[in-house]
Amino acid sequence: MRNVFTIGELLIDFFPSETGVALKAVAGFTKQPGGAPANVAVTVSRLGGKASFIGKVGQDAFGEYLTDVLKENQVDTSHLYTTTEANTALAFVSLQDNGEREFSFYRHPSADMLLDKEEVKGIDFPADAILHFCSVDLIEAPVKYAHIAVLEKVKAAGGTIVFDPNVRLNLWPDAEKLKQTIQDFIPYADVLKVSDDELAFITGKESEAEGVKTLLQNGLELLILTKGGAGADLYFKGEKISVSGKRVDTVDTTGAGDSFIGAFLYQFAQVDKITDCTLDEIRRMGEFANRVAALVTTKHGGISAIPTLQEVQDFIG
Repeated sequence: MRNVFTIGELLIDFFPSETGVALKAVAGFTKQPGGAPANVAVTVSRLGGKASFIGKVGQDAFGEYLTDVLKENQVDTSHLYTTTEANTALAFVSLQDNGEREFSFYRHPSADMLLDKEEVKGIDFPADAILHFCSVDLIEAPVKYAHIAVLEKVKAAGGTIVFDPNVRLNLWPDAEKLKQTIQDFIPYADVLKVSDDELAFITGKESEAEGVKTLLQNGLELLILTKGGAGADLYFKGEKISVSGKRVDTVDTTGAGDSFIGAFLYQFAQVDKITDCTLDEIRRMGEFANRVAALVTTKHGGISAIPTLQEVQDFIG
């Protein structure tokens, strides 16, 4: 089993006590651990894989809580740092009746943004390492350059790099800067995962076909285009593989995309090279990932909703 590393934000999501209410009208909230890279790491671990998280939290109660959550989920925290210079990031969420979300973030800056490239210099990545990252912490801050340092180390070691842009426009002062930053980092990726509602923004192409064509020009080993409840399209070895979604009673979509890619990484970790996989093996990986993501949407929260391997195997949908 190869080791999966994730790098980026680790934060507290405050979920509303009621649904179908605008964020400004929510009366109360409950804290949940979150942050896309952390969700991915826990997904890998909870399914039975090996995961390590690279990031930074504040020396505060929320940072201690998040560290405990990762440890409780058997995620390696050897490269989780702390700081007194900023607090742990917070996100307040409102939920619509269909499970869609509205966010308000508190991170100006937050501790995750202060991860420094000097702190990651000593991390040794094996040749078979898998690294996952997103775009939230590619904002102009020390953490961006920590990402670059880690990406260069993994690339030099011969590892596999997986990029899920996970677009969050409200965390960037300039949408064009976010778009350009994502485009600048795509060439690092061996595997790229984007959602259908991110495709036009990232590529500047109105049609799905043109957007996909643009992304495939980056020499990707695998392109994953997720479509929510409609499933996903997987572009591999010049072929398009479509896998259907699963019908469930959705209550909260938080973490669905993260668990989807986390489920893929759990499976990637069991093969030497993605390019050695057959089309049928990639299809089965997509079907498994859809099952994991569907189960996550049936519960509230991100990390707390991630299923075990047994729960996935028992799921009929």
